[in-house]
Amino acid sequence: MRRNVITREGFTLIEIMVVVVILGILATMIMPKIMGRPDEARHVKCTLDIKAIETGLNLYKIDNGLYPSTEQGLTALILKPATGQIPRKWRDEGYLPKIPDDPWGGEYLYLSPGAHGDYDLYSLGADGEEGGDGKYADINSWEIN
Repeated sequence: MRRNVITREGFTLIEIMVVVVILGILATMIMPKIMGRPDEARHVKCTLDIKAIETGLNLYKIDNGLYPSTEQGLTALILKPATGQIPRKWRDEGYLPKIPDDPWGGEYLYLSPGAHGDYDLYSLGADGEEGGDGKYADINSWEIN
């Protein structure tokens, strides 16, 4: 006689519970470290945005010999300016795909000529007001390394 042996493959309830407990322990150790740094993450994003916008501004200057005026603003990196000194060699595709909002939902501010160089590019930070300390500090292009 031939015996049909039924074998069951898979995990037992105890094995599944052990995995769940291990994942729970890891989550309690890791999640506070990740979740506790939203302010730092916003600051880093703002710094990277400013550097990307600066790259677009520098390309604009290389092509046209000057930075966009304050009146033209950062929009000049996306759309060809129709006011002020019209750039002669403006790229058809622009210099940036879009101008991002800062991580706190505000706009990046741009002045040309600036008080700290050819232009000033900055975010008012978490409080949306000039000045501030710590997580409420402004993030400025002239202070980024």
